[in-house]
Amino acid sequence: MADGRDDPAGDPASASSAAPRALEPLRYAAFREVWVGNATSQLGSQIQSVAAAWLMTELTTRHALVAAVPASTAMPMLLLSVFAGVLADNFDRRRIMLVGQWAMLVVSAALAALTYAGKLGAWGLLGFTLAVGSGMALILPSWSASVRALVPDRRVLPQAIALNSISFNLARSLGPALGGLVLATAGVAAAFAINALSYIAMIIALMRWKPDLPPPQREPLFHSVKAGVSFCWHSGPVRRVLMRGSAYGFGAIGVQAMLPIILRGKLDGGEAAFGFLLGAFGVGSIVGAFTGPALRRHFGAEQAVALAAAASTVALVGLAEAWSIGALMIFVFMGGAGWTMSLNTFNVAMQVRSPHEILGRCMAIYQAVTLGSSAIGAWAWGFVADATSAPAALLWAAVWLGATTVILRMLSPLPARGEGVVPEPEIEPDPAQL
Repeated sequence: MADGRDDPAGDPASASSAAPRALEPLRYAAFREVWVGNATSQLGSQIQSVAAAWLMTELTTRHALVAAVPASTAMPMLLLSVFAGVLADNFDRRRIMLVGQWAMLVVSAALAALTYAGKLGAWGLLGFTLAVGSGMALILPSWSASVRALVPDRRVLPQAIALNSISFNLARSLGPALGGLVLATAGVAAAFAINALSYIAMIIALMRWKPDLPPPQREPLFHSVKAGVSFCWHSGPVRRVLMRGSAYGFGAIGVQAMLPIILRGKLDGGEAAFGFLLGAFGVGSIVGAFTGPALRRHFGAEQAVALAAAASTVALVGLAEAWSIGALMIFVFMGGAGWTMSLNTFNVAMQVRSPHEILGRCMAIYQAVTLGSSAIGAWAWGFVADATSAPAALLWAAVWLGATTVILRMLSPLPARGEGVVPEPEIEPDPAQL
């Protein structure tokens, strides 16, 4: 079992040297440019997410369909990630990401046009959000597997992963507030159009990045899938990380899935309040991303994940019992902090325990399991809300999250420091990229 002082990165060298600074990965020019491009793209995505979730509450009164909006963007992770991971290990990852970004730009532009023309219904909206989610499923394994190339010093890999999370959550903080403002002043179609334009920044960054990497060794599709799945199944440490991520994602997603239902149905809140609440989730996520590494170093991975799960559980109960928008903001903040702290812990643990030659497939399987279980959880809690009520669904999600955290801590502990870590030669930084 892992002891209380374990670091999920499991890198013994990092334990004996001074901890890298949080912003150290930004000294690499390639990482800086892609990071900025990704942050801009994520900002547009968050504006679109706010618009899609709010639009669905206007198109239907069915809780399951409202909860299906976040699920539809995550469900492709469950269905497509493994095959996207095969592509990431067999083809040029930069080109895969470019194809995905262009595809999402086109889909978002079409969504804006149809919304402006008044031709979009509830199921059509879900179809478009599913298409955007499919684009994300295509690029995420390539993106996750490219971090080592963008930041060749393995010591700062956890900081680079944290910065990626921070860029997403900076967007999650600002995007919802901007989204609420755009909805109130310019309408849903304008929000979708802004997202289409935001992909241009990432496209430019990827076109400028010219990684000097050996060509991938291509393998048959079935053999590639089998190799990735077989490694993840037979590696005890990796299997335990996947089990923990799946259980957490299934329950914790209830905060995001039920928020618009609670706000509109119970507190009679509007677009601006919805944007600020999602912004509070994003601010909490940034706090979780910054404090997570320090908590893991000082108290251990299990304690950090337990604290994150406790924050998410309190957030679920708080949403169920919400009496004001001010109180709701506090609970949503806690949910954001717990969400990022947990997922970053699992992400780093997967990164350092996955062989380089199948890294894309391993990260794809991780994303399929964690985000896929989140998508299933969003659907499940939506159906529970239709059968009972939204507060009841949130309370059941809290019971699930609290119980599985306690039980799996005993049955499936996170890996100990160094356990299952895959050694690989250190990549020397390219001076031209500094």
